[in-house]
Amino acid sequence: MKKRLVIAIALLILLTTINSHQKIAISKFNLKEIIIENNQLLKDKDIKNLLFPIYNKNLLFLKNTEVKRALMQNSFIESFDIKKKYPSTLKIRVFEKRPIAILLNQKNKFYLSEKIDLIEFKSLPDYQNLPYVFGNKDDFKIFYKDLKKINFPTDLIEKYTLYETRRWDLEIKNKKVIKLPSKNYITSLENFLDLKGKNSFEKYKLFDYRISNQLILK
Repeated sequence: MKKRLVIAIALLILLTTINSHQKIAISKFNLKEIIIENNQLLKDKDIKNLLFPIYNKNLLFLKNTEVKRALMQNSFIESFDIKKKYPSTLKIRVFEKRPIAILLNQKNKFYLSEKIDLIEFKSLPDYQNLPYVFGNKDDFKIFYKDLKKINFPTDLIEKYTLYETRRWDLEIKNKKVIKLPSKNYITSLENFLDLKGKNSFEKYKLFDYRISNQLILK
């Protein structure tokens, strides 16, 4: 009986020692450092704050979905690559959305990305002169795609305005205004592209295409 008791105690001590060593070994892989790369609009500290919940987690068991859940809380982040550097470092390469316009809709203000995703608005020195969009995201996405199809020089546009009649006005540089019809506006835009480079049309500030098959110049 005493012999069995001694053996049991010995086994308990042995198992406890093994578990302790395992815990020490595994803890060496706990996340201690995060390196952020390729970010231009977002600050390192802001990204690392998002990742606070995964600090000290074990790299061996850390899932990409956990990192994604944390990072995608920021609307500026398009995608990312991660690389685990054992024993305790995570390197994250961030790809940010690039703002192309500022959307104003029912007193709400957002940046719009190239894919016309909404981005949280905050003052950014490099994006203070973006064109304004007065309308909604879904209609603008369709309209912007049509502009790209005909290679309209969107860099010239200073303001997009959508009216309740579902038609757009464009204000471009040199204070020229293009008033488009609600239907078949691509034809009107292509006509404007043909005219805008001709000297005889340079003096006009208003190109009104609202009446079918007519162009009013002022």
